[in-house]
Amino acid sequence: MKTIQDYLKSSAIDIAPLLSLVLEKSGAELISNSHYQLSLDEKSRLESFILKRQQGMPFAYLSGSRGFYHLDFKVTPDTLIPRPETELLIDIALDLFAKDKLCRLLDMGTGSGIIAITLADKNPHWQVTATDYSAQALTVAKSNMTTPIEFLQGNWFEPVAAQTFNLIISNPPYIEENDSYLDDLSFEPISALTAGKDGLDDIRIIIKEAPNHLAKDGYLLLEHGHDQQARIVELLTKDFTGILTFKDYNNIDRAILAQKI
Repeated sequence: MKTIQDYLKSSAIDIAPLLSLVLEKSGAELISNSHYQLSLDEKSRLESFILKRQQGMPFAYLSGSRGFYHLDFKVTPDTLIPRPETELLIDIALDLFAKDKLCRLLDMGTGSGIIAITLADKNPHWQVTATDYSAQALTVAKSNMTTPIEFLQGNWFEPVAAQTFNLIISNPPYIEENDSYLDDLSFEPISALTAGKDGLDDIRIIIKEAPNHLAKDGYLLLEHGHDQQARIVELLTKDFTGILTFKDYNNIDRAILAQKI
């Protein structure tokens, strides 16, 4: 029978986290119990996970969760895996309003719910609505909820046709449909990643329709790709003012904030 030490000496991808997942032990416990022999069931489950990682399945889909900001979120192949870069949107949104001010927030394309749920958890007095066209994604998002949020199914603004908000946030699909980067994301839902030949199809829709759903002086906050900032600024200039651009923690252009004229 193989021991923890035998596996730790192997070259398998993410072997220590996989061992921790299967055996429900911390990294320190793995080391202190390095001579523990895995049972047949543990060995079978571990080697299944090793094979899936070798085939490219992200660790988050194997573990079923991923940390984001101050919370842990359930994730499935029906949702994108939360990225640290998106935490920038949380910081920007939290800085926009005084802590005691009510904000009516709309998070579009919520996926696993990371933006809406994080902001609602930080500001339980906010009125938060989150939409997604995918019923499966919304099921995941609802399971992650920590405070009351209104989840609605539909494409972009369709579920909130007559509503207005103080802040609209979206991390929409923004990758070009033939981008080679997609080869590394083959396990994630393609519809949540790509948006036409230049990656801006969905952002154009959001920018065009957002003014109809923003209250006076309301804000639009978007995540975008590394080379799209200048084109998005141009799209915003018709109906928005006070346009601010932001770099992520890797110093890459990542977000834009604009206020309704």
